[in-house]
Amino acid sequence: MRISWITQSSAPSVVEYGTSAGAYTESATGTSSSYRYLVYKSGQIHHVVIGPLDPNTAYYYRCSSDSTRQFSLKTPPAHLPIKFTVVGDLGQTGWTNSTLQHIAQSNYDMLLLPGDLAYADFVQPLWDSFGRLVEPLASQRPWMVTQGNHEVEKIPIIHPTPFIAYNARWRMPFEESGSTSNLYYSFDVAGVHIIMLGSYTDFDPDSDQFKWLQGDLGNIDRGKTPWIVALIHAPWYNTNTDHQGEPESDLMKQHMEVLLYKARVDIVFAGHVHAYERFTRVYNGQADNCGPIHITIGDGGNREGLAKRYMDPIAGISVFREASFGHGQLEVVNATDAVWTWHRNDDDVSVVSDTVRLRSLSSNPACKS
Repeated sequence: MRISWITQSSAPSVVEYGTSAGAYTESATGTSSSYRYLVYKSGQIHHVVIGPLDPNTAYYYRCSSDSTRQFSLKTPPAHLPIKFTVVGDLGQTGWTNSTLQHIAQSNYDMLLLPGDLAYADFVQPLWDSFGRLVEPLASQRPWMVTQGNHEVEKIPIIHPTPFIAYNARWRMPFEESGSTSNLYYSFDVAGVHIIMLGSYTDFDPDSDQFKWLQGDLGNIDRGKTPWIVALIHAPWYNTNTDHQGEPESDLMKQHMEVLLYKARVDIVFAGHVHAYERFTRVYNGQADNCGPIHITIGDGGNREGLAKRYMDPIAGISVFREASFGHGQLEVVNATDAVWTWHRNDDDVSVVSDTVRLRSLSSNPACKS
């Protein structure tokens, strides 16, 4: 597990930890850095990897030897079942608060976020306030994220380098998966292989990301990870009137969809559109029993509001759609079965509005590639 935190002044990049509260039998040392963005200078951003850790175990830890603050986390299980929370386009609004409250009430093992975290949009202190907002949850469970358009923060000439804050603050395990960029990576947890893709970096067949994805998919052992889940930000399938015709959706789909299809990826989660939509198994615009299920979950609580207008008539591949804030839960029960539920919180109460049982493509004889 990588522990990340920020101090306003110089402090040791050390995490002390153990399996009993207040008893820190182990310690690990990492690195720290800071960044400048126009007139803003960040605090010291610390990253420390602790472990190896036992699966499905509670650990207590403190950062920079700060005796006033103790945290606890629970590691994911080594084997199925496992429960994911999935939420996109989180932001920092009242809806964000209600979404986080509902997530806190679910006994999940890991959170997956397909882009658009803080909605800082060049205002760097908003990254700090977002960190404080999610700390109660992100300190307790692994939060695995990928980037969205609101993480780019590129200003021509004045600040030409994109993703400065995102890459400094949200460091993901990209090197461990053979990737050269924090913007795309993969990892295994329990019996699930999860691929985080970058919608806002190069994805054409000559790009590093495309070549990395080819290699990553080719190395998957469905005996160890019978499920494959991918996350993008800009959805490849979308019947909402918002975000139609964008290259991050259309061109990325054109280049990469066949790779995911041939690898028999089970589910593709996306954000970007501020609403919920679930598609049937689909490939190349048509229902296909061996294609992934596409789910748009960009309804975490952003400040821009909901995307309430859909195209009419509804496409035959779109199964359920609703413009409400909420989050999703994916419970992978075993090698063959999983349950997906979408929890609507548009009434300030978490209500299960959509649910579907899924079977893994690796267990479907008709989809053996």
